[in-house]
Amino acid sequence: MSRIHLLEDDQLTPEARKQVHAVEASGADASVLRAVGHRQEMFDQYFKFYYPAHQGGVVEADLKELVRLKIARLNDCFT
Repeated sequence: MSRIHLLEDDQLTPEARKQVHAVEASGADASVLRAVGHRQEMFDQYFKFYYPAHQGGVVEADLKELVRLKIARLNDCFT
């Protein structure tokens, strides 16, 4: 099974490092952010779309997250 090496702090861009530290300070897991650091420029563009879509709109962000997790589970994706 392939594994994606999680980047250390010194391998992250300054902005990614700031995001990782904020996530970790909240007690959450920042592994995904450390993994996407390999293609930071691509994920920067993705997150410009994702965060406003996730936080804005009529449906609350917490409900969107529950739906995302349910869809992942139904597709045998354990995120």
